[in-house]
Amino acid sequence: MSTLGTAPATELTARIRERAQELGFDAVGFAPLGRSEHGDAYARWVEAGHAGEMGYLAREDAVAKRRDPSLVLPGGRSAVVVAKGYSGEAEQPDALHDPSRAIFARYARGDDYHEILKPRLIELQEWIGREVTPVGGRAYVDTGPVLERELAARAGLGWFGKNTMLIQPQRGSYYFLGVILLDVPLPADPPFEREHCGTCTRCLDGCPTGALLGRDASGAPRMDARRCISYLTIELKGPIPRELRPLIGNRIYGCDICQEVCPHNNTRFVQITSEEAFWPRQGVHGDRLIELMEMDQAEFARRFKNSPVKRAKRRGLLRNVAVALGNWGAPEAVPVLLAALQDDEPLIRGHAAWALGRIAFRSDCPPDAVSACIAAAERRLSGEKDEWVREELSLALGEISRNGESAPA
Repeated sequence: MSTLGTAPATELTARIRERAQELGFDAVGFAPLGRSEHGDAYARWVEAGHAGEMGYLAREDAVAKRRDPSLVLPGGRSAVVVAKGYSGEAEQPDALHDPSRAIFARYARGDDYHEILKPRLIELQEWIGREVTPVGGRAYVDTGPVLERELAARAGLGWFGKNTMLIQPQRGSYYFLGVILLDVPLPADPPFEREHCGTCTRCLDGCPTGALLGRDASGAPRMDARRCISYLTIELKGPIPRELRPLIGNRIYGCDICQEVCPHNNTRFVQITSEEAFWPRQGVHGDRLIELMEMDQAEFARRFKNSPVKRAKRRGLLRNVAVALGNWGAPEAVPVLLAALQDDEPLIRGHAAWALGRIAFRSDCPPDAVSACIAAAERRLSGEKDEWVREELSLALGEISRNGESAPA
């Protein structure tokens, strides 16, 4: 175990805070390491299946480490928690209310935050190592087996909102978090113990899929990730459940609804980030869905180089775009969806079939567009080898056959 040098501990924390701010972090806090207060709630969340397909969160060793940080860093004594804002602009009403345009989560409109923040966090850790010798540590930006938001609350940076986000007073929740675990004791900041959500339920009421479940008996906010739009459009690798597709709207990568409706993210509080890398890049948020659906692999790689969106891969993103086109429901989308029926990726073909079924089912869909959908779906079905795609094509043809009877839900 390391020990502090001759400099007073309070002086060291002041210098760490100053150095972190020099590196561009907006807020810095210090917390003692110890067993998680929410570890039991986390284990129950996993046992309930709420992690969905995110096996990296549900592994036995991952659960154990999140409950006890000493399994991550033996002899760990303290945590340095940093926050960096990423809000690049106020929401664009034209994208928010125009179903023909794509909505990306705010954090995904700029460069990949891992690539921006992790090197700075490592630099801060190395700087601490030069000030305190020897020192052992681990640095994580959203990828380690630690409960970052709990540590941030312990470090006095904010409270757990009912939307499961960490909310900072007068700053809101559009922040990335980074954590450095250290095996030296550092003076802790006063924990943030009071939550300011009160009786407000705007996030719970605003979630279209009902993913937010309120607080449990211990006060921990709960979410069923399997119903969260962020999970469905990013983490889920297979087909999006049919009953949830209409609820996604035109949000094709992530979701901010529970943050957008939060009073603490009022524009009076939210500050535009000074980090230009997080500013919205051209060709992402607000682009026309039809144009995105036409992307080949080369265009996807070019457009989303160094972007968080690359995590979904082309097949995942175009799966989401196909769903959004089906929700838009305009016959204008039929040509690109017909082309998508021939895509090499079954995931894209199947969701394109679903979208065509929704569009051609509408009573206002022109007869020639309906005929084109039927002919294309039947041709594809005759040669389709993938069983799931065949099922989607058959269901789409069934929808189309009821064209004019009623509008889809």
